[in-house]
Parts: sequence; C-alpha cells; structure tokens
Amino acid sequence: MKLFIDAILILGGTGLVFAVFIAMANKKLKVWEDPRIEIVASMLPQANCGACGLPGCHAFAEQMVEGKVQPSKCTVSNAERVAEIAAFLGVDAGDATKRVARLMCAGGSDVAMQRAEYRGLSTCAAATAVAGGGKGCAWGCLGLADCAHACTFDAIRMNAAGLPVVDIEKCTACGDCVEACPKGLFVVRPVDHQLLVQCRNLVAGDDALEACRVSCTACGKCVLDAAPGLISVASGVAVIDYDRIAEAAERAVERCPTGAIVWLSGAQFARVPALSSLEAA
Repeated sequence: MKLFIDAILILGGTGLVFAVFIAMANKKLKVWEDPRIEIVASMLPQANCGACGLPGCHAFAEQMVEGKVQPSKCTVSNAERVAEIAAFLGVDAGDATKRVARLMCAGGSDVAMQRAEYRGLSTCAAATAVAGGGKGCAWGCLGLADCAHACTFDAIRMNAAGLPVVDIEKCTACGDCVEACPKGLFVVRPVDHQLLVQCRNLVAGDDALEACRVSCTACGKCVLDAAPGLISVASGVAVIDYDRIAEAAERAVERCPTGAIVWLSGAQFARVPALSSLEAA
C-alpha cells in the first residue's frame, strides 16, 4: 500500500513540476496578438479563397490591422462590409479595381469542329489525357465544366454551346478556375481591361479556321488598328501587351474577320460570336 501511495506522490509531483515549467514557458514565450485581429477576422467572409494574395482570412486580418493592406482588397466582401471594417480600424477602405476570371476561348460546339467523340470520365482533365479530348482545336475549351465545379462561389455556368460563362458580379478572382482548367484557358484580369483575345491556337490562317470558325488567324488587322505596340502576333495568335492596356480602344476589334478579339463592356463577359461575316464568306 505504501509503495502505491509513493508512486502516486512521485507521479503527481512530476506532473506538478512539468505543469509549472510549461506555465512559465508559456508566459515567457507567449507572443502578444492585437485583439483587433480576431474581431476583423470575424468580419471577413471566411472564404479563405486566397484572392487577396494571402493564405486566408486571418492572415488578411493581420495585414489590415498592421496597415499593410486596405479592406477593399478583399474581393469577396461587399461594399457595406468593407466600409464596416474600415470604420472599425479607422482607415481608408481603399479603391481596389475589381478583378475577374476571363475565358480565352470562344470556340463552343456551335463553331468548333469535333474530330473525335470522347467517351470516358466526364472531366476536362480526363479528356485532355486522352488525345487532347477530341476537339479539332487542340487548345480549345472541352466544355466538361471542371471550372464550374471548382468555383466555390457559383460564378460559372455552362452555356448551350458548352462554354463556361463567368458572372462577374459573383466572381471573386480566387483563381480556382485557372487551376482547374487543364488547357490553361482562364486568366484573372482587372474588369476594366476590356480588350481580350478569346483564342489560344498556335496555328494560323486556314488551318486555324478549319478547326474553329472564330479562331485567330494571325491576319494582323488588329495590330494595325490598335495603338503602336499594344498588340503583336506571336505563334499564330494575337497577343495583347497588358502593360499598355490604357492605350486600348474599341477600334482594335472592328476589322477582325472572325471576332476572335473582342471588346468587353459593362456586365458583358462571354460573348456569342457574330457569324454573319463568316457565313457570308
């Protein structure tokens, strides 16, 4: 019995000593955190989407409290919530330009040639692994909605031609669709970047048109009509220098024979190609 009691006392004493050391270490090593961080974090949408460039809402709250970022950089919060956070911190809300996902392809099933029928797992990733998915244009959208399934904000739907359409009001520029697309057809750009080439093919002229009626044929008309240096042709497709996007004007798209380069305005995001000129030809 005495041995049993001694064992209990030894174990209890050892536990007490360790508890004292742990308490002392916690007090000595504890890092003070501004209590405003938790409050601000609770005011954020907890989407942890990464659109702000930080790993989560708590990290974003830390940066705001430290004055390193402005509340408007959270693209998921609405204007009212951004204003509330700014008022709580006593800072300027900021005036961030909204960024949205853009699709670099207009080749839906109504205009793009299908060279083979794909039968298999109904995902773009799986179809891409099987001879590129069967579409005539090896760089075109496969229309199996990996991007829509990846979007946690329900900002992408598929249209009748099998192309994803982005709702720019719901889009938070989180980049999930960019990662989900095996063809690399999504980019995230400021919404006021209105000039867009909706084609990524790497062949030119008639070869491109044989695969898709709205492909870029590298004719160069947009290059001539745009501000000098704004647009160039590389590897069979028009390329926009977005460092000079302020020089863009709608006239750059007016003579495009296929409608591969577009001017987006207002709520417009995806377009239904105007084929009258092609059909007339």
